[in-house]
Amino acid sequence: MTANRKAVLFDLDGVLLDSAAAVHATLAAVATCATECRVTVSDLPLASLRRPRSEVLGLLGVADPDAACARWWDAALAATPALPFAGVLPGLRAVRAAGAALGVVTLQDRGRLRWLIPPAVAELLDVVVSRQDAPPKPAPDGLTEALRQLGVAPRDAAFVGDSPTDMVAAREAGVLPLGASWGWHTPDSLSAAGAVHLLSDPTEIGAPLLARLPQGADQGAGKPGRRGTSPTASPAPRPLASLPTAREPERR
Repeated sequence: MTANRKAVLFDLDGVLLDSAAAVHATLAAVATCATECRVTVSDLPLASLRRPRSEVLGLLGVADPDAACARWWDAALAATPALPFAGVLPGLRAVRAAGAALGVVTLQDRGRLRWLIPPAVAELLDVVVSRQDAPPKPAPDGLTEALRQLGVAPRDAAFVGDSPTDMVAAREAGVLPLGASWGWHTPDSLSAAGAVHLLSDPTEIGAPLLARLPQGADQGAGKPGRRGTSPTASPAPRPLASLPTAREPERR
């Protein structure tokens, strides 16, 4: 483990990537293909980004949402690239320049990460953990695995997420839970789930985020990690380019 090194982990969609429009368009496209009737973004149910995609597609009349997603989801999602929020790239560079490690823990499939994460973001990340690498959030395993690869103790890390499950995972992993108010869930729901602080917009990923990083063992998330607080470093973080392209069906 690297002594006193800090790490900031992020959720991907709604935190680093402005992917709401892409996901809305993808839901409409999959529903259109599966039902053979034109479905537009305006036809989507309310709060569709906060619901499991299988539930949304079911409400749109898709008989077998999982099969429909396996057939059409990736092609539809790739048609609308998601870009980083304004402020994300300079913020990540500032955190990295300060000596902190950067990582992503996402529910996305490993096989789509090469084309989903923009190269300008990917080159700044030290580790990416997908749903194939660890049980998905709200389980803390993905965060624990990322910190294990980085050789950083949970008390020296923060996790920025935009959902209540993100906050639960952070608390269970023993890292500082920070809520992204610009994401897909309401600030109140993030606070209720345990966010210690709410970041108001992506520009706070830079210097304001650095000021929130734990400064000592007594300033961490306030809860020991469920799976231990002293991870063993792996030989090296796995870079994004090394992720295999094989993809399993989504289980969301």
